[in-house]
Amino acid sequence: MYIYQATRTAFTRMGTSFATLGAADLGKHAVSALLTQSDIDPALIDEVIIGCVCQPADAANVARVIALRAGIPNKVIAATVHRNCASGMESLTSAYERMAAGKGELFVVGGAESMTNAPFIYRRSAVAKFAKLGKARGTLAKLKALATFRPGDFSPIVGLQVGLTDPVVGLNMGETAEVLAREFQITREEQDSFAAESHQKALAAREMLNDEISAVYVAGHAITEDNGLREDSTPQKLATLRPVFEKSSGSVTAGNSSQITDGAAVLLVGSEAIGEKLGLTPLGRLRGYAYAGCDPKRMGLGPVLAMRKLFAENPDLSLDKADLIEINEAFAAQVLACAKAAASTSEAEKAGLDKALGEIPMEKLNRRGGSIALGHPVGATGARLVLTALHQLHAENKKHALTTLCIGGGQGAALWLERV
Repeated sequence: MYIYQATRTAFTRMGTSFATLGAADLGKHAVSALLTQSDIDPALIDEVIIGCVCQPADAANVARVIALRAGIPNKVIAATVHRNCASGMESLTSAYERMAAGKGELFVVGGAESMTNAPFIYRRSAVAKFAKLGKARGTLAKLKALATFRPGDFSPIVGLQVGLTDPVVGLNMGETAEVLAREFQITREEQDSFAAESHQKALAAREMLNDEISAVYVAGHAITEDNGLREDSTPQKLATLRPVFEKSSGSVTAGNSSQITDGAAVLLVGSEAIGEKLGLTPLGRLRGYAYAGCDPKRMGLGPVLAMRKLFAENPDLSLDKADLIEINEAFAAQVLACAKAAASTSEAEKAGLDKALGEIPMEKLNRRGGSIALGHPVGATGARLVLTALHQLHAENKKHALTTLCIGGGQGAALWLERV
């Protein structure tokens, strides 16, 4: 499958520039820009597939809402996919599978996420009381129903917090990073150094990152840059932050974790034949991909397990053949654990690998920074990794890119891309 066009919105911290926009709004802006840049007739699209994790209650099947608002005709079908952090990648691989099955040749794929607008939820006790109030007939019955409410009924459950907690093992995502930090003996200093470097690399590449972005106008103001990058992020300053998830003995902080973010990223993809027919010049192609499962407590190791599966299914591919590598920075500890597990047989065994995969050279890794600096709008990040990797391949005249991420719930995804 070929990737013909790619763009994204800026990624902005929760509660900032995109706070008033939902996932449907962000996706609509990104898809509209993609169609304008590709200059194709939207009626030629076979399907729109969009990843979204915090799916909005007011836009069921948000992919369909995005497609229609972006001007794609009613006849073009649309589906929303959800594989937690890999939802943006799932959209691409789902399109490939449809194409391989003869179910289409041209697709708009990607992801959109408004983490700002993740809902607050009433507790079950309150829901039952509201239901009783709604059924009450007459003033006296309503007053009796109202009298059953207690202050605690109005203390909401934070939807985002619940969503970032694994219901099987009872750990939130930060706590799984703490597990890896202990098991792979990753120090606080290593994590903070990695996090600071993410910001430094993103700042150095800011002009190139801006080339990925299509403007979104909010209240007459153009949002054209990621706003999570910090010029003052140093290991020394990060060392002053307190652990968030294990307050007494932990090492994972807000500073060495990915940022909670709003944004969208989209790709125009399809067959070689449709590209030739429409005169489209490809950015690159999807050469292979794999998804793998792992222990939810160690979900951060998903990338190395997905890599192993990818290389087993494609024996001509290997870590040393990748010109650049993008591993989503869910947490500094998680990326560093993957690097240790890939490089050393003794460490690989901790990840469930029978042998090492090879070294992940730091000079090839996340050369434009990662989600610690740029943010992690969970449904969109997978597509952003593909976009960023393809841009780098062209800018640096390289051929092969490996993009991979861990997935909440205990999975990993790995995609191999080639510049055409």
